[in-house]
Amino acid sequence: MKKTMRLAAFASFSLVLLSTSVLSRAQSPFDGTWLLKPSQSKLDPKPFIMYTSQGWFHCDSCEPPYVVPADGQDHAVTSHAYDSVSVTLVDPHSIKFVYKKDGKVTSEEVDTVSADTKMLKFTATNYAQNGQVGHAGASLKRIGVLPAGVHATSGKWQVVGFTDTENDLLTTYKTNGDEFTMTDPTGDNYTAKFDGSDYPYKGSYGANAVSLKKIDAHTIEETDKRDGKVVSVTKMTVAPNGKSMTIVVHDPQNDTTSTFTAVKK
Repeated sequence: MKKTMRLAAFASFSLVLLSTSVLSRAQSPFDGTWLLKPSQSKLDPKPFIMYTSQGWFHCDSCEPPYVVPADGQDHAVTSHAYDSVSVTLVDPHSIKFVYKKDGKVTSEEVDTVSADTKMLKFTATNYAQNGQVGHAGASLKRIGVLPAGVHATSGKWQVVGFTDTENDLLTTYKTNGDEFTMTDPTGDNYTAKFDGSDYPYKGSYGANAVSLKKIDAHTIEETDKRDGKVVSVTKMTVAPNGKSMTIVVHDPQNDTTSTFTAVKK
């Protein structure tokens, strides 16, 4: 699946050559538009770890991890979907992030901790390459206790639920001969064959190449890469009735696996 944002790090989203039997559009159970249902998600329980101390923000669960000053200024980071981040301490319970790629804002995020410091609310505004603006949110619970001498947003956090703008939850697939095409309202798109080769993944900050494996008539495995490095492996299985799809997303960088459900519109 194509949804890439910082939640992938929170929850976390083998190439074999195949015979490419020709499928008409009517023969593919994937063809059509699918809506992901956040309420039916099973998120990986692995906690996300971050802390801010003595004016420095540490993202331990980011891959690769990084440390930047929490001074509201842009600071360069490497090997991420963004190439700079600014961190601002809004107040004792809130912290703001602004992520950029090539000087362009890709997302803005605010994390706010409850008064008892046991829950964290994540809100984000995401800016797609095609100009679409999406809004996402998540609730996380603290694992363990708040360490001493750090900002209240620090610690280990486990995602318990998330929401997103509908355009960010829609994906359309279409089969044309031996080609398989994915598009979505935010501009993410690719056309690829089931031959294990890398094809361009366009419109996304999180990935720029994709390869496909057809496991059977109802199951496809998609491998997304960014600059040659695998960022997610997704197995999509359409139910026998053709009305729902189970999506299992493995993030190899953070070693997380989450399961989602989508329904055909």
